[in-house]
Amino acid sequence: MKASFRLLLVVVLAVLAADQVTKYLAVSRLTEALDGRSGLSRVSGFLSEQNLDNDPPVEGVFRKNTRPYRFIEDYWHFRYVENPGAAWGMFSNLPETARKAFFHVVSLVALGFILTLYRKTEPSQKLVRVALALITGGALGNFMDRLIRGYVIDFIDWHWRNQPGMRWPTFNVADAAICVGVALMLLDSLRPEASAAQPLPQGTSPQP
Repeated sequence: MKASFRLLLVVVLAVLAADQVTKYLAVSRLTEALDGRSGLSRVSGFLSEQNLDNDPPVEGVFRKNTRPYRFIEDYWHFRYVENPGAAWGMFSNLPETARKAFFHVVSLVALGFILTLYRKTEPSQKLVRVALALITGGALGNFMDRLIRGYVIDFIDWHWRNQPGMRWPTFNVADAAICVGVALMLLDSLRPEASAAQPLPQGTSPQP
């Protein structure tokens, strides 16, 4: 396997593992869905239990998510949220069948586009390769959620003293990997291109 694709595989698997493990911990610690279970039963519950935040409310169904865990009071909480849409909950009001089909197609097209870009990178573009690998891992993490459950598990809640309009949309590790990847690509685009030093013919001098 080429070194470039080893890098892609390592980064993607690391992001995917971190994303799914932290989502499991979110279900385990921020909801009551896995209480009383052990071993493979907990993993099965993580993959199958749905509507843990009772949103939209279902009559007679117990709300299984717990109160947010205040990691840094007034700024950073962990709270369980099921997001059927995209960032900021976009497209969450589409009919379920249409929404699932839309996100599956968009995710596959985006992954194909990102991998095509990755194949076209040069060995010198290491930062771009890491960025694209992070974006791929994040996109795969959220795609797996939509494929298994029909929604994405979010749990990182950043806000400023609970002030209206001062709350960042709840996100997850996959979202963070995508944002870091995009930031790295922007950073790389701002770097001045390295000028290729061409040797001058013997007996000539550089032009002013």
